[in-house]
Amino acid sequence: MLTQLYIQNIAVIERASIDFGEGFHVFTGETGAGKSILIGAIGAVLGFRVSRDLIRTGAEKAMVTALFERLSDETCSALSALGYEPEEDGTLLLSREFSAEGKSSCKIGGRPATVSILREVADTLINIHGQHDNQALISPERHIRFIDSYAGDGGLLAQYRQEYAKLCSIKQELEKLNMDEVEKAYRIDLLTYQIDEISSANLKAGEEEELLEQKKQISNSAKIIEAVGQADLAFSGDDENEGLVAMLDSARDALSTAGRYYADLEGMASRVDEMYYELREYASDLRRCASEMDFNEGDLDAIEARLDTIYKLKRKYGASVEAVLDYLGKSTQELQSINRSEEMQAKLEAQLAQTAYSAQKLAEALSEKRREAAKRLTEAVGEELRFLDMPFVRLEVKSEIGALSADGIDDMEFLISTNPGEPLKPLSKIASGGELSRVMLSLKNVLADRDRVGTLIFDEVDTGVSGRAAQKVGLKLKQASHGRQIICVTHLAQVAAYADRHYLIEKSVRDGRTFTDVRPLDRSGRVSEIARIIGGNEVTDTILSSADEMLRFAERQVDK
Repeated sequence: MLTQLYIQNIAVIERASIDFGEGFHVFTGETGAGKSILIGAIGAVLGFRVSRDLIRTGAEKAMVTALFERLSDETCSALSALGYEPEEDGTLLLSREFSAEGKSSCKIGGRPATVSILREVADTLINIHGQHDNQALISPERHIRFIDSYAGDGGLLAQYRQEYAKLCSIKQELEKLNMDEVEKAYRIDLLTYQIDEISSANLKAGEEEELLEQKKQISNSAKIIEAVGQADLAFSGDDENEGLVAMLDSARDALSTAGRYYADLEGMASRVDEMYYELREYASDLRRCASEMDFNEGDLDAIEARLDTIYKLKRKYGASVEAVLDYLGKSTQELQSINRSEEMQAKLEAQLAQTAYSAQKLAEALSEKRREAAKRLTEAVGEELRFLDMPFVRLEVKSEIGALSADGIDDMEFLISTNPGEPLKPLSKIASGGELSRVMLSLKNVLADRDRVGTLIFDEVDTGVSGRAAQKVGLKLKQASHGRQIICVTHLAQVAAYADRHYLIEKSVRDGRTFTDVRPLDRSGRVSEIARIIGGNEVTDTILSSADEMLRFAERQVDK
């Protein structure tokens, strides 16, 4: 469970440290106090996408850390698979820091991590439900995801999707082969021409660079010969001038003689001796190089013609000789495929039939599991809804079989009837906002027993709910918190009254800046806050008494 959350420079929250425990936690506060910011901060440390606007004005960076303890086996397995381990005391610290420049860094247990890794671990720790999740209920195409989650058929679904992807790939290959005869003839002619044009050029990798170097040498042959001659004269000299080799030979003889009588010159004599032999070798290499030079300006025309051929091929087929050769290889392969199209088509059609059969069998097995799961899921959710003051509710899943798709062969949609005598109709068309909230809460409670996530967060799950239904929602959240941790942002006094821990989010202005603080409430503080929710700005003794009685009633309900 989540035991501590630290927030720094998130919107109007300059700094906040919140301690959590077991059971049911609620956050309340006036509109605009920062309740949604708190959920955004939790989402950030769980790896959700964040906006730079979330950083407090004037701050260079923001940070969120979350400490967890009593980790589940699923979390430990996920950590191990990703190369991480919890601390020796069994705790786990997640942290995320992001700057105004858009840079972000994540850590798991003090070690660097990517956002995707952070999210993968966080998915085993916390499940967040916000108001936007209700959109999933009014989108029939997304209903099947709830059923798959309840069925626990992820392995079978993944196996089917792998087979379906293979099926789609084979179909695409067949479509390429099944071109009409006119298009096929045109393609054969084009590929044959291109292959012949490239092949006849006999290109070699690195050839262009070699030709350019030869061109440069021939174009500058006069300068090269003149420079080499000057260098040879400097090294070897002529009848009138003594060269460097001879001069250095005289110097080493002189130093060798002096070194026999003056020890300090022995080292210098030895180094000059080495220089002499090295310089003599250079001179010899230079003469050999000069004798091997063969600049035939007649070759320049042939080089220019070859470079022109390469340029034309590059302009058509690629940015380099290597790219042109790669194009040749692919074109040759495509031409061979077209010429062997009948043979390949027969082979692919056999593969298609086999894969389609396999995918169909997997889809049928998946469909059977879904229908069984849908029946159990609607029964479990129906029980939850009847508790949440919808006593006449009927919930079923309309299931139709269609063609193979990425999700199988099933088209599934929730149908609901909320009043006696009314027929079942699509959930998306007849449910009110309050009813949608209760359906989603019921689904989350039922599915939470399957995924074993230790902490559930509800962001105003009670939207559209009031009166006795609100009291039932509060009691259900309290009951659901047995064995897990539930954190709820609410605007209803009936829900807040059932909390084990109640936190007030309040906004203040200091020195012209807005600050939001989060503080836990004792019983007296809870009475005052619940009274504020009930009465607004006008909190009378009667309202305070009602708030106190609401708390006492919730305590009695829980004791039952």
